[in-house]
Amino acid sequence: MNRSLTSLLKIVLLIAALGLVLPASGALGAKPVQTTKQPTASGTGGAVATVDHDASQVGMQVLKEGGNAVDAAVATAAALGVTEPYSCGIGGGGFMVIYDASEESVSTIDSRETAPAAFQEDSFLENGQPIPFAERVTSGLGVGVPGTIDGWEQALGKFGSRPLSELLQPSIRLAARGFVVDQTYRQQTVDNLARFEDFTSTRETFLRNGQAPAVGSTFRNPDLAATYSRVADGGGDAFYSGRTARAIVDTVQNPPVVADPGRTVRAGLMTTADLSGYSSLERAPTESSYRGMQVYGMGPPSSGGSTVGEALNILEGYPMSDLTLPRDDALHYYLEASRYSFADRGKYLGDPAYVDVPLTGLLSDEFAAERRELITEVAAEHPVAPGNPCPYNGGEPCPSDAQASTAVEGPSTTHLTVSDESGNIVSYTFTIEQTGGSAITVPRHGFILNNELTDFEPVPGLANSPDGGKRPRSSMSPTIVTDTGDDPIIALGSPGGSTIITTVFQVLVNDLDFGMTLPEAIEAPRVSQRNTVTTSAEPEFLNSPEAAALVSEHGQSFTSTPELGAATGIAFLPDGTVQAAAEPVRRGGGSALVENPVP
Repeated sequence: MNRSLTSLLKIVLLIAALGLVLPASGALGAKPVQTTKQPTASGTGGAVATVDHDASQVGMQVLKEGGNAVDAAVATAAALGVTEPYSCGIGGGGFMVIYDASEESVSTIDSRETAPAAFQEDSFLENGQPIPFAERVTSGLGVGVPGTIDGWEQALGKFGSRPLSELLQPSIRLAARGFVVDQTYRQQTVDNLARFEDFTSTRETFLRNGQAPAVGSTFRNPDLAATYSRVADGGGDAFYSGRTARAIVDTVQNPPVVADPGRTVRAGLMTTADLSGYSSLERAPTESSYRGMQVYGMGPPSSGGSTVGEALNILEGYPMSDLTLPRDDALHYYLEASRYSFADRGKYLGDPAYVDVPLTGLLSDEFAAERRELITEVAAEHPVAPGNPCPYNGGEPCPSDAQASTAVEGPSTTHLTVSDESGNIVSYTFTIEQTGGSAITVPRHGFILNNELTDFEPVPGLANSPDGGKRPRSSMSPTIVTDTGDDPIIALGSPGGSTIITTVFQVLVNDLDFGMTLPEAIEAPRVSQRNTVTTSAEPEFLNSPEAAALVSEHGQSFTSTPELGAATGIAFLPDGTVQAAAEPVRRGGGSALVENPVP
C-alpha cells in the first residue's frame, strides 16, 4: 500500500475512533460537490467572508453550533490552509484583530514569523552583494519560524470558547476527503510549476503526474490531514517540538531538491530551539479617528495600521463626501495621501523590539496636517521624502538616522472576516508570503513553508534590516472601524503585499466617504500609489473618465495591472443586520455567508 493511501486510512480510523460524523456533502473519499459561491450575503446572526466557499462553510458551521467569532475564525483559517495552501497555512504567520463585544474593546494578536536566532544583518549578502531576490524566495534561507498555530492557541485561550482540537476536525475531514479544484487553484499551481518541480516533497504533495491538477478534479491532502490530527491531539507542542519540529528544521536546513534542480537552493538557519522558543504576542492596536469614527488596525511590525491611519488622517482635511467636489479631485487627494504615508512607512516601520517606531507621531493629526500642506493640485515628483514625525511622538524615542526601506513583498496572502451573533468580530490576515511561499513542502506533512524573511531589506542598517529573532515588516492591514460609541461599522482586510494597504484604504474611502455599500466598495476598480513613479491601476479604472482627468488635470500617471487585492469584509448596518462581502470576480471570486439570510 502506498504512503498516501496509508495516511488516508489513518484518517478514516481516526474519525471512526473519535466518533466524528462526516458532513452531509459526502462520505470520506467521495467526490465533493462544487457549490456555487456568492460574494454578498445579508441577514442576522453570525457572518463569514473568505475567498473560498468550503472555508466559509466551515466557519458558518462553527457559528451555528454555538462557537464564537474567534472559534469560527480559527476553524475557517485551518480550512483555508487546505484549500488555499499557496497563500496561507501552518507554515506561515499573520495578524488578527479582535473586537470583544462584551468589553467594547479591540485587541490584536501578532503571529508574524521570526528570523532564526542565527540570522544576521548580512545573512542575505554574498560577496558584499544581496543574493538575487528570486534565489532568496525559493530557499531555506528565506523561511521564517512559523507562528500560525501559536497565534490560534493564543486567540482561543483568551477569546475563544472551543478547543483547537475540536476546531481542527472539519479541516481534517476536508483535507482527507478533498475539495474541487477551480481555475484559480490550477492557475496558481501552473504559475509555480517550475519551482514546485524542483522539490521532491512538493512534487509529491501538490502535483499530479508532474502537472497541475485539472479543474473539476478532487484534490486530497492526507499528509496535511495527519498533521492537523497530531496538532488536534497534542496542541501547539505537537508542531513546535517533536516529530513535526524536527521535520521542519530538516527541511529548512536540507531542502529536498531533486537531482538536478533548475536553480540554486540555499539552506536555512532554523533550529528546533527557534521553533520551541516561538511566541505570538498580544499587542495594542493602532487607533486613529476619521470623521468621528475610530479606526483600529495592526501595529508594528505590520505597517498596515499606521499607514492606513496616517493616510486617512491626511485625507480628513479634504471634503471627500462633498458632492460638489469632482471625483477626480477626490481621487487625486486619495493618491497623494497614500504617496506621502508610504514615504513615511518606508523610513520608520520595523519590528518595535529592534527599532524605535514613532507610532504616536505617525498617527498624530499634527503630522498629518504637515504632510497635507505638501500636497498640491499636481502629482508630486517621485519619490517624495519621508517626513519627521518625531516632534509629535509624545516624548517617546524616535530614530535619528533611519533610511528609507524598499523591501519587496509578495502579492499573495489571504484574509477572512468573521462576526458572531453577540457582536464579536475577527479581522484576520495570514500568509506564507509569495504565492506558493518558498515552494518547499515539509515531506510527509502536507504544508508549504513560508518565504517571509524576504520581506526584510537584504542590506544592514535600515529599520527593516534582518536580525536574529526579528520579525520582518509587513503590510497586512486587518481593520475594524467603530462609531463614537464603539459600536462596529465595518471590518475588512485583503491580501496583496504592499497593495494590501492601498486596497484597505480605498475600500474605506469608497464606503465611508463616497457612500458605497460594502459590496460596491469592494467591487469598485482599484488604484495603488505607493510612492512610486507611476500608480498601479486595474484596467477598468484606466478606462474611466476619472483616470483621464487625473492624467490631464493632475499629472498622475498609471501602469496597468490585472487586479489588486482580494478583499473580504462585514458591514454592520443601522437596522441591526450584517452584510458580509467578498470579491465577485478578483481571484476567482469569494464566498460570503450569514447565519440567518434575508432577501
